[in-house]
Amino acid sequence: MVEIKRATKETDICLKLNIDGSGKYKIDTKIGFFNHMLESFAKHSFFDIELRCDGDIDVDFHHSVEDVGIVLGEALKKSIYPLKNRERFGQALIVMDESAVESALDLSNRPYLVYDMDLDGKIGNFDAELIEEFFRAFVFNAKITAHIIKRRGKNRHHLAEAAFKSLAVALRRALKTDPKASIPSTKGMI
Repeated sequence: MVEIKRATKETDICLKLNIDGSGKYKIDTKIGFFNHMLESFAKHSFFDIELRCDGDIDVDFHHSVEDVGIVLGEALKKSIYPLKNRERFGQALIVMDESAVESALDLSNRPYLVYDMDLDGKIGNFDAELIEEFFRAFVFNAKITAHIIKRRGKNRHHLAEAAFKSLAVALRRALKTDPKASIPSTKGMI
């Protein structure tokens, strides 16, 4: 279990993360749609997540979404490195009705994000462009390489949810315990 608290002039965040959990969650960001995405992420990654974020949502949701990505990424980094006895690579294609989104990742200790979703506009009162901001903050602070790619679809809600779920399942697969993979790299370290 990793605990992180982060307070700035824009947000106050408390997080508890257990990557070897069962998908239990207690999430309150004061942003309904974002809560829903993070709950889906927890459920499908099998991460246990307790998260509270108080942010300046009277301005907009940007700071809360980005800062939650930072904190969740930092907690993941603390949980997985140095990487030992884990698969390291993970991939998942998730469909939701007409939408399909694929995530592939490497627990590389080298941050890189390819985000090819073509997702903008509003999902309720949530700016869809913030989804990329969350993933960028998460990936760079977790120090993982992730490719999140829209294969097809139109419904913004379905596309966003498929992106969160596909990353969650890819992480679950990459974090699968494998005793043969003591250090899963030809370099001898990650």
